[in-house]
Amino acid sequence: MRLQLDQHPSPIGAILLVTDEAGALRALDFADCEQRLRQLLRQQYGAVTLVDGAAPGPLTRTLTAYFDGDLRAIKPVAVATAGTAFQRDVWAALRAIPAGTTTSYGQLAARLGRPKASRAVGLANGTNPVAIVVPCHRVIGADGALTGYGGGLARKRWLLDHERRHAG
Repeated sequence: MRLQLDQHPSPIGAILLVTDEAGALRALDFADCEQRLRQLLRQQYGAVTLVDGAAPGPLTRTLTAYFDGDLRAIKPVAVATAGTAFQRDVWAALRAIPAGTTTSYGQLAARLGRPKASRAVGLANGTNPVAIVVPCHRVIGADGALTGYGGGLARKRWLLDHERRHAG
């Protein structure tokens, strides 16, 4: 599989955008997390060749709008991911969490009709290849504590604070 890799600035560090020939977003991660991005791509697709190439203008404008405070801008972004059926269900459920709000792994599992699957939800959340657009940062611990985030807890906190400031 051959995918394009581009870098886009953000207030919390450069982000890497991986798109396919149709312009769909296959992965989004932070530049300092490139190893993990490549690992997730290998897990999902096997052999992947990343070539430098500009991400589609509508995608980069959408991300800029999101970081400028238009939280709805990322809602229609076309995402194409592999993963198991369960992972894709979790990732779809993540996109249904309103900006400015959070949920726990257990609550997300219950929404999926699998109330005892909070650990599996956590694992699927951790393998989400499309950060921010598939907002895994909106999932927190049952006690309300910020829990792991591939981009680091400081970024998770920033994203949640940004969304709370601009939600409404």
